Amino acid sequence: MSTEHRPAGVWQVKRKIREWLLTVEEFEEFYAQTVARLTGQLFVMLGDLHEAQDVVQEAFVRGWNRRRQLDRNGQPEAWIRTVAWRLAVSRWRHLRRSADAWKRSGAPPHVEGPEPAQVVLVEALRDLPAQQRRTLTLHYLCDLSVEQITGETGLSASTVKTHLSRGRTALADRLHDLRIEEAPGV
Repeated sequence: MSTEHRPAGVWQVKRKIREWLLTVEEFEEFYAQTVARLTGQLFVMLGDLHEAQDVVQEAFVRGWNRRRQLDRNGQPEAWIRTVAWRLAVSRWRHLRRSADAWKRSGAPPHVEGPEPAQVVLVEALRDLPAQQRRTLTLHYLCDLSVEQITGETGLSASTVKTHLSRGRTALADRLHDLRIEEAPGV
């Protein structure tokens, strides 16, 4: 429908609304003029500069996504400041809930570090292509059958078998090479 067939009032209202909303250039200018001030204000409110920087940046990201909704006459700076404050409060709540959960459950049990053989195996696995590494892990660590791996990964059974075969061969070669490197010092 062309603009000549629209009622005059609708077109004028849409134009008027566009005049109120921030353009990309206006938002960029708004950011440049207010980011330091807002960060300073939030720093005073929060007492933590890094937290202030994080929440102000996140608030600007959210503002950027809603820049067409920000009314240039409706104090977009206040909107950013409010969003930043709410983000900080949400983070505090999350930290408090996490701390409370740790207090309720107690300290985590001591876990022994990996043994040297495990470290060597993980290093050898890192050298494999991601799909081979995933397939080997699902088969040997998670104890999944070929059929279960096909269901989880979407790979065909023959592809899973190929990854298992090539992965075993590559691991054997890598682990054999490591044993040869260790042997001269024995």
